[in-house]
Parts: sequence; structure tokens; C-alpha cells
Amino acid sequence: MSRLPTVRLLLMSDTHLPKRAKKLPEQLLEEIPRADVVVHAGDWVDTDALDLLESRSRRLLAVYGNNDGPALRTRLPEVARAELGGLRFGVIHETGPAQGREKRCAERFPDLDVLVFGHSHIPWDTTAPTGLRLLNPGSPTDRRRQPHCTYMTVTADDGRLSEVALHRLPPR
Repeated sequence: MSRLPTVRLLLMSDTHLPKRAKKLPEQLLEEIPRADVVVHAGDWVDTDALDLLESRSRRLLAVYGNNDGPALRTRLPEVARAELGGLRFGVIHETGPAQGREKRCAERFPDLDVLVFGHSHIPWDTTAPTGLRLLNPGSPTDRRRQPHCTYMTVTADDGRLSEVALHRLPPR
């Protein structure tokens, strides 16, 4: 049996440019060339951020969010899917309240191994009883009530996730 290639992912969501920040943080921008796939779980607000990530990423897997208007919705889906490193990934912006999230998402996405989502700006890493891994990278530009702005890096390696890391960004 042949081994699948290791895939390094950079996860972000809720960038809200230029409303919450003028630009993406340098630390996050420096991660882009290291990633095989950049994942954005919506709420871009402006097409400039999408253009930037499309131009700098080897591969972009992205969706629109509730704050994204027609210009972004014509270019991005509500749900995106891809097989990466032997895992079935899905991306969506909103999953509803934290209470019951694992069960709700496992029922809605029975064909996925990993679901990346955003909306809350709250980092999240749990596994549903079905095995579905739920990841929310928080926001790199709008921490809301969180102590830090954040993003995640993840490695998908031969059908499993490894090196799931939440990165805190310095205050702006």
C-alpha cells in the first residue's frame, strides 16, 4: 500500500478586512508559503483578501460567510470539500450554537473526517462521537472576547491529523 503525501494546512477565518484590520498580520502572511493548502472559513468582507490569498497560496479551500456580500458569494461556495492527506475535509462558516455542535455537525456531514468552521471567533477543537473532528481557528484580526487573535496550522498525514496547533498573534 502506498503512503499518501503529507499535507500542511493553514486555517483561518473571520478576517473581516478592512473593517476589523487594515491587513492580515505579518506572522500569518509568512505562514502562507509554508502551507500546501490555505483554508479560510468565511467572513472575508472584502474581495482584496480573497485576491491576496488566491495569489499567494499553492491551493485555497474557502467559503463565504454571513458578512460576505454578492462579490464574494459569486466566487466562493457556502460549503467546500476536499480530500487532503487521506482525510475528507469540509469547510463551512457557521455551525450554530456551541451546545450540541458535535452532534449537529456529525449528522449534517456524515461523509467528512474534519470540518473547519468559523463565525464565533472562538478557537475550537473537539471530536464528535462519530469521529468527526471540528476545528475553528478563531480570527487573526478580531479577537472579540478572546484573549488573543488566532489561527491554526494542521498536518494531514496518511489519513490522520497531526500537529494541530493554535497560534496566538501579538496584539496590534
